[in-house]
Amino acid sequence: MAFDQVKMLAKLQKAQKDLKKEIIEVVAGDGAVTVQITGELKIKNVSLNPELIDFEDIEELEHWIEIAVRDGLAKAQEVAAEKMKPLMGGLGNLGL
Repeated sequence: MAFDQVKMLAKLQKAQKDLKKEIIEVVAGDGAVTVQITGELKIKNVSLNPELIDFEDIEELEHWIEIAVRDGLAKAQEVAAEKMKPLMGGLGNLGL
């Protein structure tokens, strides 16, 4: 492999490591549900605030969780795309 290709692969691996550390936090239900998602699109944590939840209305809680996960994944995808965007042009040169 040429030096430029090795350099590009190193940059790509660093960006992937950085995404592992990136945490996107989304809140739904005015603070009732908090979801943390990594830049790798993995759910890190789901927190519920029992003071803000009506446990008699489970459908509402499920809806808030759905919203938080959906929005968190969308934001995490945006973050990942932004981090990887500068590197994507160079991948064509690597034969990948």
